[in-house]
This record gives sequence, C-alpha cells and structure tokens, in this order.
Amino acid sequence: MKRPQELQAVIGYRFDEEGLLRQALTHSSYANEKHMKKGADNERLEFLGDAVLEIVSSEFLYHKYPGLPEGELTKLRASLVCEPALAFCTKEMDLGDYLLLGKGEEQTGGRLRKSILSDALEAVIGAIYLDGGFASAKEFIERYILNDTEHKQLFYDSKTILQEEVQGSGRGALHYELVREEGPDHNKHFVVAAYVGGERLGTGEGPTKKAAEQQAAYETLLRLRNLGGGK
Repeated sequence: MKRPQELQAVIGYRFDEEGLLRQALTHSSYANEKHMKKGADNERLEFLGDAVLEIVSSEFLYHKYPGLPEGELTKLRASLVCEPALAFCTKEMDLGDYLLLGKGEEQTGGRLRKSILSDALEAVIGAIYLDGGFASAKEFIERYILNDTEHKQLFYDSKTILQEEVQGSGRGALHYELVREEGPDHNKHFVVAAYVGGERLGTGEGPTKKAAEQQAAYETLLRLRNLGGGK
C-alpha cells in the first residue's frame, strides 16, 4: 500500500487539508477495524463527490453534444459515471494502491473491487471540492473522467458494440470462451477469450466472467478496427 499523501503528486492537486484526502481513501472496513469515530470513512465524501460529478458531467455533455436530446444525454452520462466506468478511470492514477482497507477486505481483493474503487474516486472528488472549491473539482473530473469520451465509450459498451459490428461484418458468429479460472471463491480471477468466426481475436481478465468478457470484447473491437472490420 502506498501512502495517501503520495497520491497528491500523481493527480496534480495539493491539499491544504490533507486529512480530507486521507478520509477519501479510508474504506469503512478500515475505519471499523481501527475503531475510528463515526463518519471517519469516505462514505459522506462519496455522497458529495457523486453530486459534483453529476453536475460537471452534465454540463460537459450539454456543451459537447449540442444536438443530442435529453434522453440520449442521460444515457451517455450514465455510461460515463457508472461503477465500471469510474473504476476504469482509477487505473491511470493507481487509486487502489492508496486505499486504507481492513484486513478482511484487503485479503479478498478489495483493491481491485470496482465498487470500492468507484466509491473512492467519488470521495476524492468530494474531498477536492471541499478543499479547493468547484473549479478544482471540475478540473480533476475533466482530466480523469471526461477525457477521451469516445474511446471510453467504446470500452464501457464494448460487448454491445462488438455484437452489433460483428453482425454486420459477415465475419461469422461471436462467442466467448472461459480460458482459465483461478483463486478461492471469495477472490476469483477469470480469463476469457473472444472468438469471431472461430478466430480468437481478444483476451480479457477480471474478477468476474462478465468483466473479463468486457475486456476481451474491447480488445477484439480494437483488433477488428485495425483490420478494417469496424464501422
């Protein structure tokens, strides 16, 4: 585990009140294990950060896609700020390495759990908002969550997009095969391959088969598009 204070250099934001950052990285399992006072974990900051994220992402999409109707904007926002999407965004800063987790959560793979990572990211947003105001929180969100939205959209909806592209390509049927399953029941690791027309084009890994399939689909999409097989 890395020291919470070190995350400041990674994200390019220096806290005036470092206690807010530490709280944002404190999971309830750690707070309970250390008998910390009520409200010392990151759940309240997550609540605040979620609200800030919603308004910033809404404004961003409103201006970026002036022709989209309300329903499409809502759908797009949901895909950008859903749990898997936010967890994906934490990879760039290795957020999981800085989390304060209880021993049980640590042993069962909590640092890689999407729900924990996405909640922590929202808590960091809340902490930045309280420490540096709306402009600082907005800058962080735009840098780590709303950057390269088209590419991220491809990842978020990879299985659906791949299915649609394969159906119209004439390349043959799409299917997924489980390559490997490892680990105890409480900390599984799956490896899945994606096949198109019998050809293995992508491989993915994850804590669930669905997550592994999503990554395999994403790799396959990139491969097909490089081959000229996409739209």
